[in-house]
Amino acid sequence: MFDAAISVVAGLVLGLSLAAPPGPMNAVIAEESVTRGWSAGFAAGLGAMTADACFFVLALAGVVAFIQDAPTVRTAMVGVGGVLMLYYAYGAFRDAGSFSEAEAADGRGFRKAFALALANPYQVTWWLTAGVGLLNPSEISAFGLELSAANGPLTIAGFFGGILVWIVGFPASLRAAGERVDAFGKAVAYGSAIVLALFGVTFLKTAAGV
Repeated sequence: MFDAAISVVAGLVLGLSLAAPPGPMNAVIAEESVTRGWSAGFAAGLGAMTADACFFVLALAGVVAFIQDAPTVRTAMVGVGGVLMLYYAYGAFRDAGSFSEAEAADGRGFRKAFALALANPYQVTWWLTAGVGLLNPSEISAFGLELSAANGPLTIAGFFGGILVWIVGFPASLRAAGERVDAFGKAVAYGSAIVLALFGVTFLKTAAGV
């Protein structure tokens, strides 16, 4: 029972290690949350989580490792990701001044985050490093204890549970703060647009070899 609990917690920590760090995905979630409501932010997070589910399946099939060893494919992914980020940054700047109290999740946030995550080479890198624990849980340790391969499904459940905790709590906290201070919501929206634009330019420069 104790080993099972450790496996779940280890998966939870892995999920948060992917979902919580600042970056383009959280910028999209933040922008959707403060401009269209909690459900829109959650939908964006769900899009990112769906992409991670796809990466998990691809990692099991060995496709993720293939992409890592294919420079041309990686370069194309970086370029596409950069274009998408700049496009979404433009939309974020355009909508940043329209902080709304209405819940208006129309699926756009889900599609944005899903497409961006699939074109994000950093997601692939994560699956080749920290994500290896989901594929071979017996090869990692947590809290000084070796995880059991038999509890692999529990580790996977904990992983997606950790992402779910983040995509529920992060939009809720932003929305609550934004409703108390309208200027905060607008600042987050503009900040998200800037983050997306910076990542977009960085990705394009990387793809161009600059």
